[in-house]
Amino acid sequence: MISQFGKDVLALDPRAEVDRIVDTLRQQVLGTLHRRGVVVGLSGGIDSSVVATLCARALGKDKVLGLFMPERDSSGDSLRLGRRVAAQLGIESVLEDIAPALEGVGAYRRQIEAIRTVVPDYGDGWKCKLVLASVLESSGLNITRLTVQDPQGKVDTVRLPPAAYLQLVAATNYKQRLRKMTEYYHADRLKYAVAGTPNRLEYDQGFFVKQGDGIADLMPIVHLYKTQVYQLAEYLGVDEEIRKRQPTTDTFSMAQSQEEFYFALPYHLMDLCLYGLNHGIASDEVAAAAGLTEPQLQKVFKDIDAKRRAAYYLHARPLPSVEIGEG
Repeated sequence: MISQFGKDVLALDPRAEVDRIVDTLRQQVLGTLHRRGVVVGLSGGIDSSVVATLCARALGKDKVLGLFMPERDSSGDSLRLGRRVAAQLGIESVLEDIAPALEGVGAYRRQIEAIRTVVPDYGDGWKCKLVLASVLESSGLNITRLTVQDPQGKVDTVRLPPAAYLQLVAATNYKQRLRKMTEYYHADRLKYAVAGTPNRLEYDQGFFVKQGDGIADLMPIVHLYKTQVYQLAEYLGVDEEIRKRQPTTDTFSMAQSQEEFYFALPYHLMDLCLYGLNHGIASDEVAAAAGLTEPQLQKVFKDIDAKRRAAYYLHARPLPSVEIGEG
């Protein structure tokens, strides 16, 4: 049974929220930052679609540039749906294939090197992804594992040594960082600002790459829980296929949800748990709203706190050796 806490705690007035964000965007871009428009990376996902739509409302369709930045592991659906968003909004868009740049810096080679430490045959025709078990199923430390699929379709999941895991993640992070570099190239040439797309759940829990998708000039939806982003998407008329599409990472060659890669629970449950923890809601109410037992909820809270500790580094600004004053 869902408690009163769970029925409406994340509900918002979409019209009022859109109007507020649009007014803020207009002031931030034109006033505070003195930019002419906004660049948005379009992934075909719910967050970038909402951000692009908000920016178009705030600044006009002729002041928003949408970027498609696929690489060789990207899903074809991402480009297809991203193009649909740009067409529906009537904004200018540019396709930037970042695969050659990733090849040039050795991103793919470094990924393969890391994987071959545990799967020596990994190579052409193989696919992979990183997976995390549900936090509810974990009895201790929840370890990310590597799932591979050979050219014949056989799937296997193995544990990576720490050094190989770190190298695989580091090599993969090239993708988000190259995309952000590309966004800033276009922003610089147009005198535009870069709009980031993280929502509150992602930003709080560190589901972003430092100096990659975690950096921007403005973040219009970073205060909104993922559930609330979906509410705005419906109000804004974002394409129904995008609204019904499972949130994905679109980072590895195998299809992968955000849940299995990082959050270890569906986003709507993570939102309720995070909100309850943030607002000091009684644990029995949060557990009832999320359909969890109290022990399960405590596992989720522990996981949230652990991710927050890890995310401290991601949020940290450059540290000076001495404090710099105005003198």
